Amino acid sequence: MEKNNPNTGGGKPPWLKVKVSLDQKYREVQSLLEKHRLHTVCQEANCPNRGECFSAGTATFLIMGPYCTRDCRFCDVTHGVPDSLDPDEPNRVAETVRLLKLKHAVITSVTRDDLPDGGAGQFAAVIRAIRSLGAGAAIEVLTPDFQGDKAAAEIVFEAAPDVFNHNVETVPRLYPAVRPEADYDRSLALLKAAGEFGGMAVKSGLMVGLGETDNELYEVFADLHRHMVEHLTIGQYLAPSKNHIPISKYYTPDEFARLGDAARKAGIPHVFSAPLVRSSYHAGEQFRS
Repeated sequence: MEKNNPNTGGGKPPWLKVKVSLDQKYREVQSLLEKHRLHTVCQEANCPNRGECFSAGTATFLIMGPYCTRDCRFCDVTHGVPDSLDPDEPNRVAETVRLLKLKHAVITSVTRDDLPDGGAGQFAAVIRAIRSLGAGAAIEVLTPDFQGDKAAAEIVFEAAPDVFNHNVETVPRLYPAVRPEADYDRSLALLKAAGEFGGMAVKSGLMVGLGETDNELYEVFADLHRHMVEHLTIGQYLAPSKNHIPISKYYTPDEFARLGDAARKAGIPHVFSAPLVRSSYHAGEQFRS
């Protein structure tokens, strides 16, 4: 693949245009989420796949409220002062998982740097609540970095999710512009800690189109393999608004296929690479693969 050059003229390419379905199943999921006062990353981050996922009866639960203590320049989740944790939230999430008859439940959160454990205890409570209902769903968590607090991370590990996911998001050179409050090495250390703890599939995710080069991506693939990542998602960055980091390039489906091949050659066995791929998109299929 050639070194990445900006290619953003003429609006979105056809492979990124999504027709939103508002069928009966979509409305059922929307109504259930509203009834149980739950947030989803599908809505808060304005995910382009939310119509497809809701229509399929799936959603990625966003716990600990809609307000994030960080203000990453790629993300559409609202930055603000979070509310106190809701002790009943784990039960409401678990009941919704049961009612939706999910085979694979994905739980993520805003970043809660205001909490002593970064919200690790709430993740663990949600995992336990889902398991207590005997719904039989595989459980995937997509967590923040807990500011590098290994003891906090181990609270989540000990709750034994089936998949532990933490996204590195982009190449290290772009962290100051894209994720100024995060740290690439800290994220790698968290992934390795999950792998060393054992009993969970370890997963991460990347966005492309932020100005990275191919060689930088290849180095990240190698780093992720060294830090025990087994599952990787690669998708196109889409700027939520003009106030976010602009898109540097739209990758073609063929380029995504080549990136997937490169990641597998680096040693990561399960790679899902396509323009509309997101961390939780078809997560059950990825896990069962």
